[in-house]
Amino acid sequence: MAKGEKKELQLGRSVAMPASPEVAVLDAVPNPHADTDYVVRFTAPEFTTLCPITGQPDFAHLVIDFCPARSLLESKSLKLYLASFRNHAGFHEDCTIAIGKRIIAAIAPKYFRIAGFWYPRGGIPIDVFWQTGRLPKNVQLPDHGVSPYRGRG
Repeated sequence: MAKGEKKELQLGRSVAMPASPEVAVLDAVPNPHADTDYVVRFTAPEFTTLCPITGQPDFAHLVIDFCPARSLLESKSLKLYLASFRNHAGFHEDCTIAIGKRIIAAIAPKYFRIAGFWYPRGGIPIDVFWQTGRLPKNVQLPDHGVSPYRGRG
């Protein structure tokens, strides 16, 4: 992109579903309150991907929290990005951390955390948690809001 050229957002127009997470685009938009510390939460209770061994679907409830700096993550682009995992084969840990790293690369937040609450495969639920950055001093970070496994739902 040339200097001064504006990137067209996916918001407000028809966009094809990305074929894979690698080609999906995460859009950043200016934070109108960059002078204020606060938390943004995205919840994706129906995240799906494929087991890299069996090819069968895996399901997760993702909770993404971040304290924005100069940019916010545009939600339509996040929805498309997450949906691009439906035909992607990856282990729970890989998918959860890869999503976190892509978001951080897109918006450079002050603080970031992702929780992947994965539904059981072979009788064992796998939950993946990762955070980075510093939580600003006067910011309230609520609990993830997802119960430990007892037939999640």
